[in-house]
Amino acid sequence: MENLISLKDLRLNMEQYAAKVKAGASFIVLKQSKPFFKIVPITSDERWEEVIDFTKLKKGGVNIDELLARL
Repeated sequence: MENLISLKDLRLNMEQYAAKVKAGASFIVLKQSKPFFKIVPITSDERWEEVIDFTKLKKGGVNIDELLARL
C-alpha cells in the first residue's frame, strides 16, 4: 500500500521524498485530507522524448520563435 503524505509535508521535505521515490517508493499526496495526486518512480521501460534541453538555452533567454520552432 502506498504511503499517504500531505502536500505541505512534501513541500517541506522534497529532497527526502525524492530520494525515497528514486529508491522505488510511491506516495499519494493529500490536499485538505483528500487525495490530490500520486508520485511513483519512473520504470526503466518508460521512454522520454527530449523536446528541448533547457540547460542549453542562452543566458538572458531565447527568441520565442526559436523556442517554438524547437517544439
